[in-house]
Amino acid sequence: IRDRFLGKAFFNGGILFSTIVLCVIAAVSLWSFLLLVQVNLKHPVGFGEMGGLLYGPRMRTAILFSIVFSQLGFVAAYTVFVAENTQSFILSVTECEKYMSIGTLILIQCIIFLPLSLVRRIAKLSSTALIADVFILLGIAYLFYFEAGHIARDGLADVVLFNKRDFPLLIGTAVFTFEGIGLIIPITDSMKEPQKFPRALCGVMLGVGLLFSLSGVLSYATFGSDVQTVVFANLPRNSHFVQAIQAFYSVAILLSMPLQLFPALSILELGLFKRSGKYDWRTKMSKNAFRFCVVIFSMVCAWLGANDLDKFVSLIGSVACVPLCFIYPPLLHLRACATTRRAKILDIGLFIFGIFCVVFAGSQTVHSMLSGSNPPKEPICIPPGKQ
Repeated sequence: IRDRFLGKAFFNGGILFSTIVLCVIAAVSLWSFLLLVQVNLKHPVGFGEMGGLLYGPRMRTAILFSIVFSQLGFVAAYTVFVAENTQSFILSVTECEKYMSIGTLILIQCIIFLPLSLVRRIAKLSSTALIADVFILLGIAYLFYFEAGHIARDGLADVVLFNKRDFPLLIGTAVFTFEGIGLIIPITDSMKEPQKFPRALCGVMLGVGLLFSLSGVLSYATFGSDVQTVVFANLPRNSHFVQAIQAFYSVAILLSMPLQLFPALSILELGLFKRSGKYDWRTKMSKNAFRFCVVIFSMVCAWLGANDLDKFVSLIGSVACVPLCFIYPPLLHLRACATTRRAKILDIGLFIFGIFCVVFAGSQTVHSMLSGSNPPKEPICIPPGKQ
């Protein structure tokens, strides 16, 4: 799903600048992941617990807050993605007769997520995640096929190498794209030979980096300045196959979002409620009400961010994802593993880089949002007989 935002991100940065920045962010993210693996091999506890062990409860709280913030941000961004994709799909299949606003589609998703938020065993969500992965793979494969064919037939669109006006938005989106550090420790802990994980991680990050770079380049090169934040909106809407892909992709994201909500809900619930609701119906009802409030809060954020989805994604990446990727890991490594002068200098350098990303990309994104929105173009529907 995250690579579907990259077409507009490459428009914001320019095709050459964006490719370079994406590769740099991928390399720095891998470095940060490897630092966290080293700390985990020495202190085999969770990400937040690791911060508490090395720096105290305030660091633990900061890490957990960033995890919750980022996960809720992902849910909000994906909710807008599904809403815009579904809006285009409805216009297509009803031959322009039915229009549903983004707000209405967000409300419908909220109704779907409310009961799903009550699931407290992640294993119950695994089957929906598998189905979602299949649908997402089909969508990505078709999009690559369409874009490659379009470029081969019509050539490159109106692309620029560097966009000096909007390039800061790319940084947050790039970090948003590669953020997955919360999975590093669980994967390491589940391996029989965790010392082999760094090598596997390098291979995975190389493949993912190439995939994301190709995705951004193809989308921007195909549609140019007309590229939408949700790139599926650029596809020909009168094609039944495209309509099916849009429907499958929307369903896929809907099925995967409960997994995105799960860690945030679990962390918040454990932090706020000391008693179990298994044998106390009042506590259980309070927890359920709290989960409903978190879902509603995420949907409100989605509604507020829907008018500037690319900037909203950049803001999440800058403010929530950068600390998780570039600030906390070097601090943990500095305290736990850095025994040489070189290692300490590198950790401090990565920490300073993270602070710069938060301050520069975050402030520029906020400034861009406050200076005026660039709402997505209204979906274009061509009725039968006028194609």
